[in-house]
Amino acid sequence: MELELARLLLILAAGLLLILFGADWLVDGSSSLARKLGISEFVIGMTIVGIGTSTPEMVVSFISSLQGKADMAVGNIIGSNIFNTMLILGVTAMISPMIITKSNIRRDIPMNIFVTVLLILLGMNQTLFGAGLGDRLSRIDGAILLLLFICYLYITIKKDNPDIEEEGNETKEYGAILSILMVIGGLAGLIFGGKMFVHSAEGIARMYHLSEKFIGITILAGGTSLPELATCIVAALKKKGQLALGNILGSNISNILLILGGASLIHPLSFAGMSLIDLSALLLCSIFILISAFTFRKRQLDRMEGAILVSMEVIYMSYLIINI
Repeated sequence: MELELARLLLILAAGLLLILFGADWLVDGSSSLARKLGISEFVIGMTIVGIGTSTPEMVVSFISSLQGKADMAVGNIIGSNIFNTMLILGVTAMISPMIITKSNIRRDIPMNIFVTVLLILLGMNQTLFGAGLGDRLSRIDGAILLLLFICYLYITIKKDNPDIEEEGNETKEYGAILSILMVIGGLAGLIFGGKMFVHSAEGIARMYHLSEKFIGITILAGGTSLPELATCIVAALKKKGQLALGNILGSNISNILLILGGASLIHPLSFAGMSLIDLSALLLCSIFILISAFTFRKRQLDRMEGAILVSMEVIYMSYLIINI
């Protein structure tokens, strides 16, 4: 048992190192690439970083959909978006307050709220309106979500403002090829490091006979969000708040429009396992980001608001544990 524990701890440490180095390479490479392409760090965060760090969720949801496990596919995305907004964005803001730009207020944050509301309306149509064949995302719903994703990406890139600078934001310049390699290497480090970390942590938990429900709510629930967590913390430490904000908004929007849209095209996804508490928590934290632009320090997600988001996550997780 001691040898097995030592092996798992080594894998855990190696996975954590991969995550940390991967996040560092991804942030520096993405920032440099934004300069090379003449686009903002927010758009890079929302597209390359946001979609890239959502890869674990995509794999889990697509495989779950293929296997007909709708609860796992939907629960993974709902849980991930709540974790992203409440805990990751909250912790990031506590480390370094994030500037919220006019385009964030007018387009990006409202879009996050809109797709969240749309998901609830499409997925819970029978409970809310007494219509449809049940609470589920149909293939038509999936096609609508994917079309919206394409339109939003196009508008975001077309309306981009690359001249926005953040105070204290100094970006190292790398060659175009090296920047791309850093982004690819960073994403690979995050994904594989995350897998190593989660599997070894799960193994250690089983060795100490922790319950399946406890493992699922703690290790597995946060495991697919490790890439976003590491990337945002590193971005905050490097004073790149727009990259961090773009990462979370991009991940959340991609999770709903791209991943759930694609997964429901593969197989209609039932929302029977989702409660109104889960969906209300998802909507509440999405709206809170918009409110934070007008409270305390205007056009900033500051440390106080970050602490409120983290407190919301603690309350939500406590509710889940109590109601296992």
